[in-house]
Amino acid sequence: MVDAATPLSVAGEWETPDVAPAPVAFDLGKRAFDLVVAASALAFLAPVLFLLAVAVWIETGGPILFRQRRTGLGGTTFVIYKLRSMHVVEDGMGIRHATKGDERVTRVGGFLRKSSLDELPQLINVLKGDMSLIGPRPHALGHDRHYSSFVPGYENRFRTRPGLTGLAQVSGLRGEVHDVAYMARRVAADVEYVERWSFWLDLRIMARTVPLVLGARDAY
Repeated sequence: MVDAATPLSVAGEWETPDVAPAPVAFDLGKRAFDLVVAASALAFLAPVLFLLAVAVWIETGGPILFRQRRTGLGGTTFVIYKLRSMHVVEDGMGIRHATKGDERVTRVGGFLRKSSLDELPQLINVLKGDMSLIGPRPHALGHDRHYSSFVPGYENRFRTRPGLTGLAQVSGLRGEVHDVAYMARRVAADVEYVERWSFWLDLRIMARTVPLVLGARDAY
């Protein structure tokens, strides 16, 4: 059993797997939809992002953006952007999951994480092509390395771009990871998305994400 409050300490760096992308990764309609929605959302939410950035800076006096390496399409590594919500900035092989009452989370960060507003800068990742609006949520490299050793087929979640939200999240598999079995269920949902993908599935996931975020109780 994995204790979510304990760092996942693994030796060495995460050797990203060489995974063949699935057809969804090359769909021009999906990419065009990502670009239009991400660009429009960033323009519309610019004032909100500015105010949130000021709030983070006033409380922490440090970096506004949190940057961390994640595994993306085909096993490539990219840098993900978030509004900083913790006192620490971890980007190594020994990273622990955020938990309820986590002492690393700032006061502003607690609100950002609960409302998922800390994820908004990932719209930049979408514009850059690192991510998609819909796809498997990217994990920290230390988590990828750890769970890939226990979950068969874990690497198949890298056959498409990671997303801001995904099938796993709207299926109740978001938030704190309690054990390997829970992660296995999340990965199974990610792989199901890759294999079943359609434009209509993306729209359904987006529609289900809105009430999920507004009523979030498991985002720490």
